[in-house]
Amino acid sequence: MLQTLPPRAPIPTRLRTQLESFLVLRRNPLELWGEPAYEQEILPGKFLGRDQLMVNAPEGIRHILVTNAENYRRNPATKRVLQPVLGAGLFLAEGEAWRHQRRTIAPALAPRTMPILAHHVVAASAAREAELETLLHRPIELLPHLQHLALAIAGQSMFSLEMSGFGPELRRMLLGYGMKYALPGILDLMLPENIPSFVDRGRAAFRTDWLAFLDRLIAVRAAQTPSGDARDLFDLLSAARDPETGAGFDHAQLRDEVSTMILAGHETTAVTLFWSCYLAALYPDQQDRLAAETAPVDLSAPHAAASLARLPAVRAHVDEALRLYPPAFLIVRQAQQADEILGHKVAAGTTITISPWVLHRHRARWRAPDEFDPDRFMPGATPPERYAYMPFGAGPRICVGAQFALTEATLVLARLLARFRVELAGSGAVIPRGIVTTQPDRPVRFILTPRRP
Repeated sequence: MLQTLPPRAPIPTRLRTQLESFLVLRRNPLELWGEPAYEQEILPGKFLGRDQLMVNAPEGIRHILVTNAENYRRNPATKRVLQPVLGAGLFLAEGEAWRHQRRTIAPALAPRTMPILAHHVVAASAAREAELETLLHRPIELLPHLQHLALAIAGQSMFSLEMSGFGPELRRMLLGYGMKYALPGILDLMLPENIPSFVDRGRAAFRTDWLAFLDRLIAVRAAQTPSGDARDLFDLLSAARDPETGAGFDHAQLRDEVSTMILAGHETTAVTLFWSCYLAALYPDQQDRLAAETAPVDLSAPHAAASLARLPAVRAHVDEALRLYPPAFLIVRQAQQADEILGHKVAAGTTITISPWVLHRHRARWRAPDEFDPDRFMPGATPPERYAYMPFGAGPRICVGAQFALTEATLVLARLLARFRVELAGSGAVIPRGIVTTQPDRPVRFILTPRRP
């Protein structure tokens, strides 16, 4: 066990006013929760005058996300922020539309497809490693490189395309959206879903441009010469059929699924890799342990998928990074009808919050929850309590790409640490900040040195 505690967002020492809480939500949602949130099972309260219930008890989480999931749907603010980017794709779909999409998409991301996708991961990773070779022994910001790498992997695995022609425009559009529209404002939280605000008009204009961009991307891929075998996720999704109805995706549906997979896949994986590298640099002995594990493993494209079984320590390191810094730090639902959760009456319209950030550090769920200890996830260790560890959600709506995300993060981290020693350039804690995903609060510079030729 390692004694230095990894940095975390500060915990408030007093109860905030509603205005203060709203301002914190805008600045850094990870600072919202005081000590009771990390100790109690259920916390009732109010936010902006509306009933709210935070649930940390696994049996309560199961009730919300599994047993009575139809009663707990995404709240209007979440839809306002994400619909312009994700459309009616799997992440935001509800009811029968969601069930159709889930049934159709799931086979494309089944374990049998991992060798195809792992090949794309290694191909894109090798290209980025070669670029990093030119930046040795000097301070560099690693996160942008990891974002570009994750985007390249998304392009390769989705379209078998190099993203050099599309990546800069995609990143520019997403960064612009994140700065202007991604943080919920007071109108997002207060207005009924069917009443747009002036911010929603800007979001609608963005969506028009975004759809045009996706249409161009899909057109380039569709113009490629067909192949007899599935080459990527685009082939798999284009051929996918609902096993119950036989229906596939029309163009608009396919476009929204492509958007969901590119966005949900590349940004969350990039920050997972960032925090994994940060923790490796913070704990050099752990980094050496991972490098020693990767040394005898063939991480080339033909053997990438098979090599995963030989990387238990790397996978455990990624799992612990996901525990301490879950990319999706907050799950919000709204009760459609009155209900009861573990003896607590829930009125229709109540906002329900489940925070993986809090849950992964809960005093009742974890031993030494603020410590970095990847051995928690090594083979033979007692597995976490169900619904206490959920970096990809839980229940029927668990992230359909979770297996691919873990494959990608494990392979990329293994290749990076096999090739480079990763050290922090400068001192000072890096505070995590919730901006759609769990990001560092400032640019972080690393120094890479060659570990082996």
